[in-house]
Amino acid sequence: MEGSRPILVEIQALVGPRCYGVPQRRSIGIDYNRLCMLLAVLETRAGVNLRDRDVFVSVAGGLTVDEPATDCAIGLALASSAADRPVDAATIAIGEIGLGGELRACAQAERRLRVAAKMGFTQAVMPRSNAGGGIEGVGMKLIPCDSLRDAIAAVIRGQQ
Repeated sequence: MEGSRPILVEIQALVGPRCYGVPQRRSIGIDYNRLCMLLAVLETRAGVNLRDRDVFVSVAGGLTVDEPATDCAIGLALASSAADRPVDAATIAIGEIGLGGELRACAQAERRLRVAAKMGFTQAVMPRSNAGGGIEGVGMKLIPCDSLRDAIAAVIRGQQ
């Protein structure tokens, strides 16, 4: 959100074999400390092994994002790259990730989803606590999840 206006951003991630002794962690457009926290949650709570791999995360278009609601998108992008399985291009993800791996509600979820639906997105991964309450009518398939592990299972591991 920029003020009261939702802005959709593309999160890109690349996870690869480490090139040097210590794995690299690099971010462009995302706070480095937040990235480190999300990597720890992915390792500890979601079962994604990244400890011996280089990790690069970027916000496309050169934007800088400090919105906690992008955590789920960052986590899915990292898990997707680690598994070498892309997230469907018509999928958005919103939600803050807590240290326990839980997806936490974000403000103005319905407004965010309506903007995404207008832009052609067809499904949304979101915290279960945001789903319901009239949000079903936004014209998208909602994938409510309790945790980052659930989101990864639904969007990445659930692919055939």
